[in-house]
Amino acid sequence: MMSNDPGGEGSSSSAADHHQQQQPQPPPPPQLSRYESQKRRDWNTFGQYLRNQRPPVPLSQCNYSHVLDFMRYLDQFGKTKVHIQGCVFFGQPDPAGPCTCPLRQAWGSLDALIGRLRAAYEENGGAPETNPFANGAIRVYLREVRDSQAKARGIPYKKKKKRRKPNEGMSSSFHPSSGI
Repeated sequence: MMSNDPGGEGSSSSAADHHQQQQPQPPPPPQLSRYESQKRRDWNTFGQYLRNQRPPVPLSQCNYSHVLDFMRYLDQFGKTKVHIQGCVFFGQPDPAGPCTCPLRQAWGSLDALIGRLRAAYEENGGAPETNPFANGAIRVYLREVRDSQAKARGIPYKKKKKRRKPNEGMSSSFHPSSGI
């Protein structure tokens, strides 16, 4: 016969089970932002790229030339059509038909990638003064990619001007209606 005693034989949970249920569970790790997730993925991808080199390149030996090679390697996965000089669509923003020109990584994607990798390098213990992603050669390469893609598409790149705040640049004694 079953007992009505909560801790007795007929009970479906024991005192140990009940005690386990009462302990607070540690909170799950905080959800990473989209930027942080992408930065981690990019960092892992770059690390994998270095490990796949023959011979493998340790991160401590990585320099700007490895970064440039990595960006060129990524071009094979690009989705941006970049018309070559001899293409009938070279310099046209809206080509009328298909062509055999290569697909490349878009300049904006590469620029954002380098920004994330630059931050990840320092977050993972790299010194700012040895950051291969901050090297001047990387900026030059990105500028060349930007300019060549803009030329190939017939769309000149224009740098966005920073908006000035309404009161910025005016001295406190000047008032437009005072004529002073």
